[in-house]
Amino acid sequence: MVRLKLGMVGGGQGAFIGGVHRMAARLDGCYELVAGAFASDSLRAHVSAAELGVSVDRSYDNYSDMAKAESARPDGIDVVSIVTPNHLHGPIAEAFLAQNIHVICDKPMTATLAQAESLMAAAAVSDASFFLTHNYTAYPMIRQAQQMVTEGALGDIQIVEANYLQDWLSDVPKTDNKQAMWRTDPTQSGGGAIGDIGTHAYNLVCFVTGLRTKTLNATLHTHVAGRAVDDDARVTLHFHGGARGHIWASQVAVGNENNLTLAVYGTKGSIRWSQENPNNLWFSKLGAAPQMFTRGGGSSYPSAAAVTRIPAGHPEGYLEAFATLYREAAEVIIASGKTTQQSAVIGIEQGFEGVRFVDACQRSSKAHAAWVTL
Repeated sequence: MVRLKLGMVGGGQGAFIGGVHRMAARLDGCYELVAGAFASDSLRAHVSAAELGVSVDRSYDNYSDMAKAESARPDGIDVVSIVTPNHLHGPIAEAFLAQNIHVICDKPMTATLAQAESLMAAAAVSDASFFLTHNYTAYPMIRQAQQMVTEGALGDIQIVEANYLQDWLSDVPKTDNKQAMWRTDPTQSGGGAIGDIGTHAYNLVCFVTGLRTKTLNATLHTHVAGRAVDDDARVTLHFHGGARGHIWASQVAVGNENNLTLAVYGTKGSIRWSQENPNNLWFSKLGAAPQMFTRGGGSSYPSAAAVTRIPAGHPEGYLEAFATLYREAAEVIIASGKTTQQSAVIGIEQGFEGVRFVDACQRSSKAHAAWVTL
């Protein structure tokens, strides 16, 4: 595979997700990090660039200068990775799309619906693609779950349940906890638990089942005194076609770390999956004993085998899933430069649906859990 030239905005010293994206980009040898605007503080940005082996002339003070300079270089970047707080995703992505530079962006796509609409318009007139890293969609057993639903193993879908429970924001965050501080600032995050982890749960539901939401009602609550965003969200979903669903996303559920679970119930059977034990997928056929599929096992579906990296029995999960998304984005870029409906990669349309979901939940909750239409 051709190695793509990668730039990064954000992800400098003290950042968590930037390091994850860099590891993912390296894992399959599809990218070479050559440029970046790694922090809003100029000194920290250039120190970060030096630590990452990026040359001085390709370390930038801001993303705007970076987009213009890289597009003008004969050896300029092919794609940029955006790993900043949510409110910057839209403006940064638009700056690079305007220069026809592909974008790989951390979720959610934007902090507000207005930003998402603006980004959709920018993507429509760009020759470049936009990719969103909802990494849980790249777990092998999730790909198998999607295939099972598509092939009718569950029959007609009736009920979907997705929960994402954490406890790391059960207290007021310390001022040196950078990740917690921006996530609890509504001007930067756009929302609390519903935007940070609720979008993951919702995206997983849509990815596996193919269902689309017709109406929803939501209760967003703040348990920690003085907090300006929600830290617990309960959402009831009515899908087109008649299926029903529920999502619970909480960052104050004491005793939970990253407890993301998905259950899908159909007329013929059901599937259950847990992110903290991601190599197993439980399938229950109506009238039969439950069956456990294992990642890399003899009963794995082709969709799971295609994104399985190591033999059965070895743990495989978070970083590998991110790397799969980066590899699939590279394949799309090299092949055609545009995402397609058949691609497993999460693109601009799915990103927009995620922001619409958050906006609808916020509107419903403000109206005392009124039903709203997406």
